[in-house]
Amino acid sequence: MFDNQLTNRTAGKKPSRRGRTAGVAASVGAALIALVIGTHPAAAGAGQGPAEPGLGSGNLMQSEDFFQQGLAPVRATVDMTGKQALSACSGEETMRTLTKGKAAAYADVTWAFDTDDTSLTESVADGATDTSAVSYEKRLDKLVRGCQDEPAGHWHYGKGHAINARAGEGSWYTAFGGDGRVAGGVAVIRSGHRFGIVELSGQPSDDPGYMAGIAAAALNRLAD
Repeated sequence: MFDNQLTNRTAGKKPSRRGRTAGVAASVGAALIALVIGTHPAAAGAGQGPAEPGLGSGNLMQSEDFFQQGLAPVRATVDMTGKQALSACSGEETMRTLTKGKAAAYADVTWAFDTDDTSLTESVADGATDTSAVSYEKRLDKLVRGCQDEPAGHWHYGKGHAINARAGEGSWYTAFGGDGRVAGGVAVIRSGHRFGIVELSGQPSDDPGYMAGIAAAALNRLAD
């Protein structure tokens, strides 16, 4: 069994794409723990309760979503402010800055796993309308595609793969290190007026298709 801990993410900043790391910051936040466990299903799978109509931690990836992808989660850092950096490609941009603070709700999580070189970040938001969510989805996808063409020897995202399911839609991309080896991936997802981005740093298996599984799991949670 692994030890699931919910901790408050204070700054939520991720290094720019020129200095990508897989480190996970965590600090204790008793008030946020009470909020997450008391009103929403906890992202780490603890304190499960009835889902609320609004966006909450239960719409983020849960611990059980990772096992089929060869990942063993040990810690989740949850935040509801939208201040987590979106991806390695976005630098310091956050979901709150992307939406100019106009989203109805935000939810972020950073997952740490049993290997030091693997982590996952997810940032989602609740738009006012389906139309606005589609617009933000396109902006996120454009941001990701901006890191497909990089100088030789630099990490980059590969080609996009479309997601079309009952839960919603989106695109996922495999990430490659400067040596050309698979090094994780990223996905942009949308379900109705909810949208988000999820990025894995590290390679859980030799099959790059694991990112498709992570994207599908994240999309299903977002739609719940």
